[in-house]
Amino acid sequence: MRHRQHRTNRPRPRSRGAAGQLRIIGGSWRGRRLVVTDLEGLRPTADRLRETLFNWLMAEVAGARCLDLFAGTGALGFEALSRGAAHCDFIEVQSRAVAQLRQSREALEAEERARIINDSSNSFLAAEAGPYDIAFLDPPFGDDLLDPAIDQLLTSGCLSPSALLYLEYPLKRAPRPRRELESWKETRSGDVGAGLWRVAHLTQGGGAVPR
Repeated sequence: MRHRQHRTNRPRPRSRGAAGQLRIIGGSWRGRRLVVTDLEGLRPTADRLRETLFNWLMAEVAGARCLDLFAGTGALGFEALSRGAAHCDFIEVQSRAVAQLRQSREALEAEERARIINDSSNSFLAAEAGPYDIAFLDPPFGDDLLDPAIDQLLTSGCLSPSALLYLEYPLKRAPRPRRELESWKETRSGDVGAGLWRVAHLTQGGGAVPR
């Protein structure tokens, strides 16, 4: 006697390298869906957090120069461009993710506003870049990359005066407080924390003025 298999609502696991989709949720590309590759450590910012973030940035993003430092799928950088950012640099170390970012850029016809660089965050920040008005820092949660990236960014000369930093992190590994950063907005979604911090002041060489 054959037994009927019970159906469940549990999603079937995707094989490594299978493609998914990312939806742009606002702006001129609202509703556009971009193909993203399933790679280890690739974790697009959830729609709810992206919507919250760009509500915060509503008066800040138009005309801004942005940095998506751990670009991954490009969710944050492409969302910023959709909502009127002047330019975004996407920095990503995984070559397969970089290839997909370039395909997304081509699909959106954003070649003049999006620069995609296959490099590590620390190597990129060590070179001359910027200035950026908004920097998105959402590194893979399994690696201890956020605090070193914040420190390097603050001393790199890459930020414009009063730049904004978006930080996303597991709550159990929140970034340490810094005198150079003023918390502006914060939220949480499950075990993920996120927020915007404004750089208090920058010296001529790019370092934050100590208080």
